[in-house]
Amino acid sequence: MKIKDKTRFIIFLIACICLTLGLGFGIYYLADVVFNGSFLDWLAEHYFYIESRYDPEKGTGYFYRPNWLKIKGLVLTIFFIILTLWALSIYLAAHFHAQKQVRRSISRTSRMLHAYMHHDLDSNDVFPPAYAEVATQIVQIKSTMQRHEQAMKDETDRKNDLITYLAHDLKTPLTSVIGHLDLLEEAADMPEAQRRKYIHITLEKALRLEKLINEFFEITRYNLQQIILEKEVIDLSFMLMQLTDEFYPLLSNHGNTIELQTEEDLTVYGDSMKLARVFNNILKNAISYSYPNTPIKVYAGKREKDIFICFINQGKTIPAEKLNAIFEKFFRMDEARNTNTGGAGLGLAIAKEIVILHGGLINASSENEMTTFSVSLPLY
Repeated sequence: MKIKDKTRFIIFLIACICLTLGLGFGIYYLADVVFNGSFLDWLAEHYFYIESRYDPEKGTGYFYRPNWLKIKGLVLTIFFIILTLWALSIYLAAHFHAQKQVRRSISRTSRMLHAYMHHDLDSNDVFPPAYAEVATQIVQIKSTMQRHEQAMKDETDRKNDLITYLAHDLKTPLTSVIGHLDLLEEAADMPEAQRRKYIHITLEKALRLEKLINEFFEITRYNLQQIILEKEVIDLSFMLMQLTDEFYPLLSNHGNTIELQTEEDLTVYGDSMKLARVFNNILKNAISYSYPNTPIKVYAGKREKDIFICFINQGKTIPAEKLNAIFEKFFRMDEARNTNTGGAGLGLAIAKEIVILHGGLINASSENEMTTFSVSLPLY
């Protein structure tokens, strides 16, 4: 116990003793002075015997002899009353003292928390040794909050960068569309071949504008819409074959092919639309970052505890630090900044969320110019 605490305890004890003595003196003063001796008369009447004795010299006299049995009962009753009052006074004093200490402790802890959370201070400089357990918890909370704040800041920065890129990309095709339409309007006698060429360029730029506008809507939908699954039994083999057929035009333009190897009668329980979007996003990514005239391999099969789907493409190796962030919202590879492959950076993030909602896992690996995206889903 510290010297300061000892001093407070001694003062508290002395105050209790003084309170008890004052209470006793108050009872005495009330009985003997305020009631002007009537208490003593009552005491003599109830707790003493009155005896008469004859004295030859003084005559008949009256004497008081104490009734010890009743006096003992009175003394014990008074003792217990005083003891009860004393205990009650100590309890009340201790109760109010404890409340005061709690308020002080809370106020002190609050000041320490405010100092630590709002200033770059070491926990040992803010919290005394007695607060070691609290300090440990607060350090963990502050560290978690800082990580979350940094993650939100990084996401906001990526989103702002993305909007800047998309806004710039919107301006470029729009300028081209306006320019070619002006030419078509001004040159009424333009040769037919040249007119068709300008119309084709205008259409391409308009389609690019539509894609970029869809990117903006994608950002809004992802931030505001919660993904809800509508599960059913899905023929996974058939779904993958359909997807590969749908991607034939895009594959042809890029000079790629798809090599699909899947087990027959491979089924999974899930949301067909959402899972199709997962595979669609992964395939788009694989085509965008594949070398021209290389195959994209898709494998699907059943293992002991799950179903696996792998997408393998040959392209530039993704650095490890970028591979770790590839499933984050609004993350785009440097190559995706150009207008040919640029997206909102949401495709893989959405794919990851859908797979996790299905109770599965998704991951990526890249080495020796081979990139693999692996999806695992629970067995039906």
